[in-house]
Amino acid sequence: MKPSFSIGIEEEFQVIDPGTYELKSHIQAMFAQGESLLKSEIKREMHDPVIEVGTPVCSDVKEARKEVTRLRTEIIQLAYRNGLRIAAAGTHPFTHWSSVPITPGAHYSQLIEDLQMVARANLIFGLHVHVGIEDDEARIQIMNAVRYFLPHIFSMSVNSPFWLGVNTGWKSYRAKVFERFPRTGIPDYFGSWGAFQEFLQTLIATGCITDGKKIWWDVRAHPHFPTLEYRICDIPMRVDETICLAALFQAVTYKLWKLYDRNLGWRLYRRSLINENKWRAARFGLDGKLIDLGKRIEVPTEALLVELLEFVDDVAAELGSREEISYVHEILRRRTGADRQLRVFAETNSLEAVVAYIIEETETGIAVA
Repeated sequence: MKPSFSIGIEEEFQVIDPGTYELKSHIQAMFAQGESLLKSEIKREMHDPVIEVGTPVCSDVKEARKEVTRLRTEIIQLAYRNGLRIAAAGTHPFTHWSSVPITPGAHYSQLIEDLQMVARANLIFGLHVHVGIEDDEARIQIMNAVRYFLPHIFSMSVNSPFWLGVNTGWKSYRAKVFERFPRTGIPDYFGSWGAFQEFLQTLIATGCITDGKKIWWDVRAHPHFPTLEYRICDIPMRVDETICLAALFQAVTYKLWKLYDRNLGWRLYRRSLINENKWRAARFGLDGKLIDLGKRIEVPTEALLVELLEFVDDVAAELGSREEISYVHEILRRRTGADRQLRVFAETNSLEAVVAYIIEETETGIAVA
């Protein structure tokens, strides 16, 4: 049976004090208002100034755009009513994680107990995209194949060049912070759904995890929903960027499923080789080169992205997402969020100005009350 290829999008946002441009803690009153308004669509995270919102299941990217825009509008307006602002970037440019309170709760307390400073320092903000694949075996085989494309799409999302007031030299320092956690990064290859389940049960039986939600790979078969969940990207500043990335994940998933359904496999590569491309994407974003693993040559990242657009063009037409995917060209023109943050800093020598710019970009296309 053909999968639904439904889409769900989760975005993790920063809550900002507009007087200091630092992360604003102790926002529980604001969060209570948000829960009353958005119910289960808004979630608390481990660090107090983090707000995650998640769309309902969407049938296509146009519905996803409406839902992402609605949720951003709601939380941005909620922040304004409380004298605060919302910013979308993979890290805050200068707030130190040690000054940020942890949200009360047994789950977060246990995470801190297990991982200590690694968990305390994990003050990062990501984009998660779910694509519906209802068949278990198809889901795990597509997870194997799609790993190759993760660095390509990730390179367009990089949006975290600053950490603790320092220009890190990385376009996505968020990726470097998160890799300190166990069970992150590019997943291994699994020969079957049964092999994946055996792996999960081994981790549970040996006390490594309590359930599959404590596996934080860049793409994972979600433990509770029949989806592939893409977790590699920094949260982008603009709605248009989020929707473009989501549409690409959906299109690549669909294209690989069509090959799988016709018993045509995509060549699988070692995790260690794919990781070579991931670190390049995190370090250089669009400005570097990735490895064409089939040809075993370095290729400018932008050239590989053009090839990716050609690869999914036929399914983009079927999915009705060609317009959203074509925003790739705008990302190539305007550059990534990291590039734009760095440009503002070069012009102003002010990290506060960088945060102000992130807020402005986050509000692009949103009706601010």
